Amino acid sequence: MSPLALAALLAACGTPAVESPATVPARADGVLAIGQVQGRGEASPLLDRTVMVEGVVTGNFGRHLGGWFVQDAGDGDTATSDAVFVVADVDPGLRAGQRVRVRGRVVEHGERARGTLTTLQAASIEPLGEGQAPAPVALSAPPADWEPLEGMRVRIDTPLVIGGQHELSRRGVLHASFGERLRTPTELAPPGPDAARVAADNARRRLLLDDARADERPSRIWYLDGAPAPRSGSLVHGAEGIVEQRWGEWRLQLTAVPHIEAAPRPDAPSVPGRVRLASFNLGNLFNGDGRGGGFPTPRGARTEAQWQAQLARAVATLRELDPHVAALMELENDGDGPESTIAQLVEALNAGGGDWAFVRTGNGPGSDAIRVGLIYRSARLRPEGAPATLRSGPFGRNSRVPLAQAFVPVVQGRDAGPAFVVVANHFKSKGCGEAGGDNADQGDGQACWNPVRVESARLLDQWLGSDPTRTGSDLVAIVGDLNAYAQEDPLRLLRGEGWVDALAAIATQRHSFVFDGMAGRLDHVLLSPALAGRLAGAAIWHSNADEPASARDRGEAGASALPWRSSDHDPLLVGLDL
Repeated sequence: MSPLALAALLAACGTPAVESPATVPARADGVLAIGQVQGRGEASPLLDRTVMVEGVVTGNFGRHLGGWFVQDAGDGDTATSDAVFVVADVDPGLRAGQRVRVRGRVVEHGERARGTLTTLQAASIEPLGEGQAPAPVALSAPPADWEPLEGMRVRIDTPLVIGGQHELSRRGVLHASFGERLRTPTELAPPGPDAARVAADNARRRLLLDDARADERPSRIWYLDGAPAPRSGSLVHGAEGIVEQRWGEWRLQLTAVPHIEAAPRPDAPSVPGRVRLASFNLGNLFNGDGRGGGFPTPRGARTEAQWQAQLARAVATLRELDPHVAALMELENDGDGPESTIAQLVEALNAGGGDWAFVRTGNGPGSDAIRVGLIYRSARLRPEGAPATLRSGPFGRNSRVPLAQAFVPVVQGRDAGPAFVVVANHFKSKGCGEAGGDNADQGDGQACWNPVRVESARLLDQWLGSDPTRTGSDLVAIVGDLNAYAQEDPLRLLRGEGWVDALAAIATQRHSFVFDGMAGRLDHVLLSPALAGRLAGAAIWHSNADEPASARDRGEAGASALPWRSSDHDPLLVGLDL
């Protein structure tokens, strides 16, 4: 945004301009301390007044943010900020370290409901030669309130942990936090007041690291200093910049390259147990028409090259996990013929020798563009009876149709254990498109379509109680992307009916998905009480959710046979003693 355009925008902010804005009395030469302009509240007490301040330019971001920051020596009040953002119709070309006197009208930039940035719309700018910038405020913990630091130089003297990079390629922003990583509130606490307390603590500890630019899709993130985008969980040391409130969130507009201690990529987990069960959301695996054409696909790959790279990453993930049966989500719903996506995935898994097979369902299950699927190692498991699907209620209309199949462990072609049932699931997402009434966001932390997910959980539990595979087995696993975090209503309902969370015993890093810089589990393995007694181990492989999207792009450039960022969900692995 140009300085002229931003000045026009700012002119529309704040209260309506008075016809003849009064000049605020000050010291003999008319200069006010910036702290008097900022005041102790979120908005300036001198809104729409014409004032004059002096200070040192701490950062000129006119080309990128439409203005620059000026900071003075302070007014002795720690409850007021000693810096202010300045915009002008014409960029005066100031640089950091210059002392200036600015006369201008006080406005508030941004939406009042989301927080505003106190700004001077300059009428005159007088350079006063070289100055000494105030030392940055050193922080070793999040302040109780960022407002007294608005616009000021700050240095973070404690490591910040990176929580997400979903805005890195779009706006040059990393989500970071003081202390531990931010967790999705409803992963830790029930919806409502308890989750709200977690959300408030998240807001207190959150700080965005920004590139001091407003460019969309920057070609280079300068503060990464040529290094690849870091994984979530990486640590940032010595972050220094200017505190700003923009787009409703507090951020540090970086002025120097920090040191980033990259979090290592974890090896694929191994779990004990004679039968290994995996859950893997494939991230919209679509193969076009299955003959090299049909691109772009409705939800997945836009080119054949993208499809081949995505397929290679999925194969690498499954080979390293080495499960005996895997429940798959976001698989193209294109039947099970030789040109179908599931058939070609299994073919790729078996390239060079393999015993993978898939449960055949004909068309579907369901009529959604994506479906669930089950693949298994035929040398280790034998399907028992026919697959079963649940198409009533919200299934097929909102949630994807569940697929249940019984298996029997085999050793050297002979049955070697009891039949057990795996049920692949994918409940309605949290996206608010077309949501209304009770399905709209209720503000309790569960987002949209929660009643549909609750009804899906209720019907799924009832259906499984009816023995849909007709095997009589009480060894049942509900597996998949339930689009609900651990403490949300659908999971609480299922646990209340006796289903056991197979991943509850994992002590740390219990997440499979990262959204808005917060980590939680949308993916679950729930065991019937009888099967829970045979649980031998469980793990989540953080090969995807913590990886930046650019890891996928680098894969498409030549390292596509690696598992990293094969999806936006992490795969789960559970070991069972059968």
